[in-house]
Amino acid sequence: MERVTDQPTRWSRATVYPDMWADPDDDPRNRDGASPGGELDTLRDFLTDYRTTLRMKCEGLAAEQMARRSVPPSTMSLLGLLRHLAEVERDWQNWISDGDPLPKLYGKRDADFDGAVADQAVVDAAYSALAREQAATDAALAEHPELSERLGEDRIAVRELMVHMIEEYARHCGHADLLRECIDGRVGQ
Repeated sequence: MERVTDQPTRWSRATVYPDMWADPDDDPRNRDGASPGGELDTLRDFLTDYRTTLRMKCEGLAAEQMARRSVPPSTMSLLGLLRHLAEVERDWQNWISDGDPLPKLYGKRDADFDGAVADQAVVDAAYSALAREQAATDAALAEHPELSERLGEDRIAVRELMVHMIEEYARHCGHADLLRECIDGRVGQ
């Protein structure tokens, strides 16, 4: 008797390594040339790769798929992760600023996830907000290339902030792996 399930079949576009998201020649995270020469460049590369991984996990999905929740009672979705990380990028800017804090993008706690609804305009706005906030964070950090420099009211070291940023994206990329597999079965690094 054939078993009927609503679970998607696991798959990958990769042909070289079937457990990868994309073949090495097609992976935007693979760069030709030497590895980074110093600590700052290494941290920047890791952050860039995790940011790219998150976008890759969201590619090719409709608004309904982007807004699909993981498991009740969780409000987590890929769209919610995009919105959450835009909010987090803004928070990091506030951590290193001596000025008045920037306002929240989405309002009250968990509004980034709660407002992640199946509407293409909301998806487009989330991508735009994330790109804008990432660029603003990068611009702010570019002014402080010394990793031991301490910034903001809490005097956080640039190194600590960079490692925290990588950790935040890495954790949420793990969530994105599982969310994407539940949506359409696509797997890979």
